Amino acid sequence: MNTPTPAFLDAALAVALEAAAAAEAVVARHYRARFEVEIKADASPVTIADREAEQAILAVLRAAYPDHAVYGEEYGRSGDSDFLWLVDPIDGTKAFVRGYPVFSTQIALMHRGALVLGVSSAGQFGERACARLGGGAFVNGERVQIGPAAQLADAQLSLGNLKSLAADARRWAALAGLVRGANRTRGYGDFLHYHYLARGAVDAVIESDVNILDIAALAVIVREAGAVFTELDGGPLTLDTRTVLAAVPALHDELRQRLA
Repeated sequence: MNTPTPAFLDAALAVALEAAAAAEAVVARHYRARFEVEIKADASPVTIADREAEQAILAVLRAAYPDHAVYGEEYGRSGDSDFLWLVDPIDGTKAFVRGYPVFSTQIALMHRGALVLGVSSAGQFGERACARLGGGAFVNGERVQIGPAAQLADAQLSLGNLKSLAADARRWAALAGLVRGANRTRGYGDFLHYHYLARGAVDAVIESDVNILDIAALAVIVREAGAVFTELDGGPLTLDTRTVLAAVPALHDELRQRLA
């Protein structure tokens, strides 16, 4: 398949939503229950809920698309195909472990390196966002779009993980200038500020320490809502992406230049 058709993407999105629902059932069973927390080599936590939720997602995806490749947070990459499913069963495990509902299941599909659909499902928060290439973005079934901010002084800026950026004195000073110039600055984090960007409640999101599995689905949703979603330097998203600059088009280039 050279380019996935809208009909193919609609069918694949329905499968992704089914997989997200299967994961949510697992997560709901474990949320605020007693479970062991392990620390992985990268110092991030993992629980039985992460593993069981990913298994539930993989079962749905493999039943529908046995020839597609999969790259999951807990079980790694398998298969060889032009189609690659990107799966994070619980993005925000630290929130899950501590018992507050700002965590989500992230499922995206990449075709030959291009992101073509995404589902961001936060069952305990009560919000599910989804999008496919060319089909618009939806939150809880309602089509959404970005806000009208045309300059930084009017913008709501949300900041996420910034450890690497904070270690760069010049960039940290540049970020401070953006904070001073923005109308408001928030730190919603994880899926939440991307959902807010897609529906016009936030105008820009900056992060310097992410994984592609954290943001692949969110990138599709945000782009279909009308925003620009790149790495901090303006580069395209890849499997090695670690930074994010997502903003309404009127602000993206200015933010990129000031943080370059």
